Amino acid sequence: MNHANTSTATIEIGSKHGPLPNDIPRPVTFRVIAICLFVILAEGYDIGIYGVVLPAMLEAKTWGLSPLQLGVLGSYALFGMLLGAMLVGTVCDMVGRKKTLLVCLSVFSVTMALASIAQTAEQFALYRFIGGLGLGGIIPTASALTIEFSPVRRRSFSYAVMFSGYSLGGVVVALLSLTLLKEHGWRFLFLIGALPLLAVPVIAYLLPESIDFLRSKQRHQEADALAIRLGITGTPTPATHGASHKKASIWSSISMLFNRHNIRATLLFWVAFFMGLLLIYGLNTWLPQMMRKAGYLLGSSLSLMLVLNLTAASGALIAGAAADRWGSHRVIVFSYLLAAASVAMLSIKSSELLTYVLVGIAGFGSISTTLIMNAYISKYFPASARATALGWALGFGRLGAITGPILGGFLLSSNMSLATCFYTFALAGLLAALAVFLIPKRDEGIA
Repeated sequence: MNHANTSTATIEIGSKHGPLPNDIPRPVTFRVIAICLFVILAEGYDIGIYGVVLPAMLEAKTWGLSPLQLGVLGSYALFGMLLGAMLVGTVCDMVGRKKTLLVCLSVFSVTMALASIAQTAEQFALYRFIGGLGLGGIIPTASALTIEFSPVRRRSFSYAVMFSGYSLGGVVVALLSLTLLKEHGWRFLFLIGALPLLAVPVIAYLLPESIDFLRSKQRHQEADALAIRLGITGTPTPATHGASHKKASIWSSISMLFNRHNIRATLLFWVAFFMGLLLIYGLNTWLPQMMRKAGYLLGSSLSLMLVLNLTAASGALIAGAAADRWGSHRVIVFSYLLAAASVAMLSIKSSELLTYVLVGIAGFGSISTTLIMNAYISKYFPASARATALGWALGFGRLGAITGPILGGFLLSSNMSLATCFYTFALAGLLAALAVFLIPKRDEGIA
């Protein structure tokens, strides 16, 4: 492959056929997806840990905090994720995917170790907030890498495979809590969450920088050299996507989200992420405690968390394949409606088997769907603003993620009925479906 071929292997985004497909060797795609899956798994563990240890912290009266206070304590990581997603996502579009991923992984791994030895609620909150900055930056960075190293028409499925690590992280923490929580306590589970730090040198060696990113920065010689080394041919130059060839700035990435062509979609994505993450974090934080209130033992309520995340992991693959075939838009709308219905039905007393089925459907319709949302917005916007678009949407969505645990804590502390709790979270799923339905449709193969 010569440089001329590399630099001209592009057609205008405005053409009816979209860009040429990326000719990316499968080993390269697999390597990038595997690394991002591992990092997202570590993030899923970190995010899921608070929900599974919360009943034990309540039972042990850790730091003498009430359910509402513990709900607020759990939100500090989410505040950090809010800032991290917006700030780090934008920085990722400026300095590169690889460096950003390594720094974010290191930050949240170190703070997991620090949280395990926190002596006060204030120390714990500080460590979780700092860790949240790293957690918030992981998703837009790993998302951009996966999208940019995947064949155009398989991006949703590739993304779903990668982001299944999020749910698998929840599965790992649920399994470990079932076997280790009673004997070793919640601090030991946090310490385990620091182990991904050991993988940072390996990832630094194996992970390539994004060629799409290099081209969006007009660093074509570096992109050509990397493409030759990786055996990649026919890579499109995303800078042609409705943008000039001038070097992008931080403000151009942000302003692209709010121009007259994109502002409606941007705001609707934000609403959908807000409601979707409120639903996810509300359930992940309070489902075990809500099930205990309904009469389940601690072990069985943690098993429900296991089911929630297992179905989300497998469901993400199904939803990803469906999105590639029928379009992300309609698949996401249907799935959020499914989540809303299943969560609402959990308010009705039913058999244990049906409860597990409904929790599984809720996991598919909420977590799996939001993972496909990440892929959808990553495809919706061009490479020059891809991580920024996802980062800002996730940043706004983190307000919903923060609201979910606090809202659940408030409802339970106020002795609201379980039906009210479930209907509240079901409403969030319904509003998320409505927001996505109103997003203007766009050819998903062009981003």
